[in-house]
Amino acid sequence: MIQTPDATSLHDKMNVVDLDVFYGNFQAIKKGNLAVPDHRVMALIGPSGCGKSTFIRALNRMHDLTPGARVEGTITLDGTDIYAPDIDPVTVRHRIGMVFQRPNPFPKSIFENVVYGPKIHGEKNAKRLLEIAEKSLRAAALWDEVKDRLNRSALDLSGGQQQRLCIARVLAVEPEVILMDEPASALDPIATSKIEDLIGELKKKYTVIIVTHSMQQAARISDFTTFFLLGELIEVGTTSDIFTRPKDKRTEDYITGRYG
Repeated sequence: MIQTPDATSLHDKMNVVDLDVFYGNFQAIKKGNLAVPDHRVMALIGPSGCGKSTFIRALNRMHDLTPGARVEGTITLDGTDIYAPDIDPVTVRHRIGMVFQRPNPFPKSIFENVVYGPKIHGEKNAKRLLEIAEKSLRAAALWDEVKDRLNRSALDLSGGQQQRLCIARVLAVEPEVILMDEPASALDPIATSKIEDLIGELKKKYTVIIVTHSMQQAARISDFTTFFLLGELIEVGTTSDIFTRPKDKRTEDYITGRYG
């Protein structure tokens, strides 16, 4: 197990032990080990194609939906193995939400997008659904921009607003962990800044794990950083240590631009 430095006093929300992920005969992740502290932002960095997205998708069983994918090893959430035979993957994804690279709002109203999850899980009370929508949109820093047009199509929103709507949709089902796969890569700098500010707020209540192609973004928003290379977790530490005092030469070469 790679323990996260300077996190000994923190509760580990998730633990990954000897994780292997295969697509058919191709091994995309090799013996990945990682402890993820609660109420912190963990950034995953590394060159394109190094396994970051594959890794994060294993954390809420997204690979169950990928033909030919196979996951081996152990991933625990508060000590419970999320791949145990008696664990429902839908329940896992309820507790561990995912925000994807490109905004993917449903072709429904803003309101219906946000309350989609609670409705699926049985909430029918109209007043309660409105409360959930407002709370989630406020948490996603979007309420003030859309409160007067909740019945308008979500597709009318800007790209940055759509991404914050997708975050609100995740928050509506009250997850414990939020996974983000390059959530700002398709956004302009102003929208990116709003997403980054939002992530800083979200860690007060949630554990956040974010894949980012931008080392500058990782430095700005994360407490801990993990460096991936060719399917291997090379090094993990506080973001400050990874960017200023990396222990592995491969990490240093990537950070300084000599690799990738």
